[in-house]
This record gives sequence, C-alpha cells and structure tokens, in this order.
Amino acid sequence: MSHWIGTTSPADAGMSDFKECLKQLRDGHSSEALQYARRALGIAPKNPFYLSYTGLLAAVAEKRYGDGEALCQEALGMRHNHAQLYLNLAEVYQQSGRTQEAIATLEKGLVSAGRDFRIRRALQKIGSRRDPMVTFLHRSHPVNRTLGRLRHRLTGPSQAA
Repeated sequence: MSHWIGTTSPADAGMSDFKECLKQLRDGHSSEALQYARRALGIAPKNPFYLSYTGLLAAVAEKRYGDGEALCQEALGMRHNHAQLYLNLAEVYQQSGRTQEAIATLEKGLVSAGRDFRIRRALQKIGSRRDPMVTFLHRSHPVNRTLGRLRHRLTGPSQAA
C-alpha cells in the first residue's frame, strides 16, 4: 500500500489525461484534447473510451477519418452497449460527410445501448426522424411506435434532409 503514497498509479495517470482530454474538447480545443487522449491511450491501450475519443479527435482535429473510424469501430467491438461510443463513431461519419452511415450507427446505438436521450438528440439534430404516423398522438404512443416500425420495415430508414 505504501508503494503508491506520493505517486499516481498508471490507471490514475490515464484517467487524469482522459479527464483533461474531455475538458479540452468541451472548451473547443480539439488538437489539445487529442494529445491528452493519445497519452491516456498509451497508458491504457485496451480502454474502449480512450480508443473512441482518440478516433473521434483524430477525425475532428487532423481530418484522419479512416483512422478515426477504425479506432471507434475497435472501441465498439470491445463494448457495444455504451451510447457514447456510438455517438463518437457517428460524429466521425458526420465529419467525413457520411450522413447515412452516421444515422445507421445511431440507430444501432438505440438498439444496443438502449434508448439513450443523447442518441435520440443526435438523430434529431441530423434531421433523420420522420413525422409520427398519427400526428395528433405523441410519437411515443404505442400506435405511432407500431406504425412507425412497420413503415421502417417497408421503406427503410428515412433519408437525411
């Protein structure tokens, strides 16, 4: 136990870098955020969140869309039930102009990660949701949900505006 007194463990160092990455990203400094993400990934290369954010930031900061997509896909392969990993991959697709793939990724995320409000908000932002089938009922009403699923099966996903 005394071995760690006054020092930080590698896991703590990775988390510290990752927290700074998120802070830099939130402040709009994607290049700086990428450096922190890479440091965290160097410490914990099998962490799906470090992989995903490094991929996202490689796409955003350096326009390296292929590398970003590969890292985000690898992260999803490790942990397919976390909404943020789908959001990051969808953002890589959006940044590279691949809107339909972004929509498909977010729709998979709704299934795999549950009906996360961040995924629903991202889909709305892209503009991919169609109007409810029965407009005077809320879209979450069972009639609209059933008819919407049927429409989706018959016509496929909606096209982005």
